[in-house]
Amino acid sequence: MTDTLTPAQLIDARIAELGDWRGEMLAKVRACVLAALPDVVEEWKWRGVPTWYAGGGIVCTGETYKAAVKLTFAKGAALPDPAGLFNASLDGNVRRAIDIHEGDALDDAALAALLRQAAALNGAKKKR
Repeated sequence: MTDTLTPAQLIDARIAELGDWRGEMLAKVRACVLAALPDVVEEWKWRGVPTWYAGGGIVCTGETYKAAVKLTFAKGAALPDPAGLFNASLDGNVRRAIDIHEGDALDDAALAALLRQAAALNGAKKKR
């Protein structure tokens, strides 16, 4: 079945399949990604992880776990985070993540700014 569906359709299916707060949050995150990065490319990687590309590289992934929706930014350690969104994978040299738990509010404006910075960083690295 996954061979005939587009990445966008697979992400839609994952959101529907979850059927709880995680699906709602993944849908909200996705809407923020699509609004902040109009040219973003959605992919379905690693046996079921929504992955968003812009500026020539991975911006972030949207993994779902039992207790969290995790947004992992591929080059998050290089991004300024004035709103303090990063709260996971803080010890890594490259990646940073945002773990969102049930009941957590999402700062759409701060997330959009972080997404745009990540895409710009990808574009800057690509031009070198």
